[in-house]
Amino acid sequence: MWDWVRRLDELTRSGAPVAVVTLIGCDGSTPRELGAKMLVTADGRAEGTIGGGHLEQLCIADARACLVAGAPRTLHYPLGPKTGQCCGGVVDVMVEVVNTGPVLYLFGAGHVGQALCNVLAATPFRVEVFDDRDEWIDAPELHAGVVRHHGTWDLFADKIRWDSERAFVAIMTHRHDTDQDIVEHALDKPAKHIGLIGSATKWARFRSRLIAKGRTEAELSRIKCPIGIDIGGKAPGEVAISIAAELLKAHHGK
Repeated sequence: MWDWVRRLDELTRSGAPVAVVTLIGCDGSTPRELGAKMLVTADGRAEGTIGGGHLEQLCIADARACLVAGAPRTLHYPLGPKTGQCCGGVVDVMVEVVNTGPVLYLFGAGHVGQALCNVLAATPFRVEVFDDRDEWIDAPELHAGVVRHHGTWDLFADKIRWDSERAFVAIMTHRHDTDQDIVEHALDKPAKHIGLIGSATKWARFRSRLIAKGRTEAELSRIKCPIGIDIGGKAPGEVAISIAAELLKAHHGK
């Protein structure tokens, strides 16, 4: 028997957007029973079935549209000429969407990083953390809901789902040279927001080096440094709140 719960968990952990399609209404002659499920990914792959045929193809297309919109819907399908079927029944389905919200790719699981994960836990943000230090990436203080990537950042950079609307980046490793490498990599990728922790002096030095490497002012304007909204506090928890506020402001388009 198909274990849709296990498969949905796998897709959720991978960060892949997925639509959960559930048959919630059956009237008359229908090909499947109430509760039948299908999982649909953004590229149109489907697992499970709500009845097959043209009905299922229409539902897959509608589920993909829900993923693009990032919103759930209920759908009504009479099983007649429109669906290429002559059963004469009617089905209603509910489409729920998973992993369509914003994702923060957090480079550095230090004090501020840990505090930021805790602050974002009650927000729409999914957080993936990258760090090569055992004691930090495995720290119990790091929120249980984050996805942890243990190793140097470059091992995972090409696996990130870069996206101009969903991807947010916060760079705060324990090494300035690593921070600069990540900034350079992120500049070539689509992302809604890229933030770098540090002082104006740190950014001036980075900026000078990057210009010497041929980066343009337009490219460098994508980097927000210092990251966060200036609220005056410097403790890790206060900095985390300022960063979270900036991320949420960007996410909500304010």
